[in-house]
Amino acid sequence: MDNEWTTVEILRHSRHDWLNKIQLIKGNLELERSDRARAIIEEIIIESQHEARLSNLKMPQFGELLMTANWQPCAFRCEFEVIDTIKGCSDLDETITAWTRELFTILNESLDGFSENVLTVSIFETNAKNIRFTFDIEGSRKEDDSLMRLLSQPLDKLERVSSEFTETCVVFTLDMKI
Repeated sequence: MDNEWTTVEILRHSRHDWLNKIQLIKGNLELERSDRARAIIEEIIIESQHEARLSNLKMPQFGELLMTANWQPCAFRCEFEVIDTIKGCSDLDETITAWTRELFTILNESLDGFSENVLTVSIFETNAKNIRFTFDIEGSRKEDDSLMRLLSQPLDKLERVSSEFTETCVVFTLDMKI
């Protein structure tokens, strides 16, 4: 999932994403489903707000990884939300980015590529002034313990808070001291 993007490639992917959204709105308006068109516009606004908050975290590598994750063929769709405005921490950027890249690699190997798989990353600041990252994976996993191995490894600058596994869902939370 590592790619050096040129400006033209970035613009091409961004334009493609925006054209898809505009076509959804246009199609719903043509079908006289204005409520659905308004809902899509609201989703776009919320998504843009999360992108802006992610961009303001002072974690450019991590932001780039999340914002471009869906531009590459992979076994899951990546969504993210930044809850409340938090200050972020540039010192942690490399650590969380490297760990998340490893997670993406493992998910590509351990998720069923023919199923609807979604990774949602939620980011917020705790009362203890930590940045909390919650990773929620929904989808169909193959019989593979690589994700369990990743979660059991010692983490540099990261503290594992919780993890929960079911047949179709994995949720785990990491804290980083700001």
